Amino acid sequence: MSRTTTRPRAARHGAPRLLGAAAVGLAAVLALTACGSGGQAPAGPAKVSKEAKDTPYEGTVLSKHFDKPDLVLNDTDGRPYDLRKQTAGRSTLLFFGYTSCPDVCPTTMGDIGVAMQKLSPEQQQKIDVVFVSTDPQRDTPQVLRTWLDSMGKNFTGLTGDLDKVKAAAKTLGILVEDPVVNKDGSVTSTHGAQVLAFLPDDKAHLLYLSATSVQTYQHDLPLLAQGVQA
Repeated sequence: MSRTTTRPRAARHGAPRLLGAAAVGLAAVLALTACGSGGQAPAGPAKVSKEAKDTPYEGTVLSKHFDKPDLVLNDTDGRPYDLRKQTAGRSTLLFFGYTSCPDVCPTTMGDIGVAMQKLSPEQQQKIDVVFVSTDPQRDTPQVLRTWLDSMGKNFTGLTGDLDKVKAAAKTLGILVEDPVVNKDGSVTSTHGAQVLAFLPDDKAHLLYLSATSVQTYQHDLPLLAQGVQA
């Protein structure tokens, strides 16, 4: 069965140099995740250091508050979606991945979906969950909608120009690489496996790694719905 390979980010492509200024504010050793065939078992969750301060959240508090990316792609209705404008002033969970990922992407989005279902309808309406495809050639709007519907029918899926996706991810300290088609026809897409949480000030305050439990999301989502400061 296909597995996901998780590597320390610093071990590939000189990542600290690639990430530039974004890495300065992120007190963490993050991970790249290669979703596809021929991988090895995950090496374990990356270690992330929280700031030394009290916080009501269980997620990792970022020392640098990243701006929401300036990103316009197509949503699952095929219409242009401006991430900044259409999630402005709202708590937002943002994740980069792709639909044919065998483990990390569906597990992460599925856990968020389970946690969202524990919220009241009013709370759910106060949080946007946005999934950005790192394999837009195969993740058409229709494919993306079908995949997301199994996790959250209100989740937003975005697909389009991969160069735009890579540039937007880079501003957050997340590295996305071009998908690779393997000899057996399967696809490997290597991407950062962390979820970023933006508060209503439109800045990322929290980070959740791929090993984050559904219980952590259940704890934190009500706080995000209220816009509680980290």
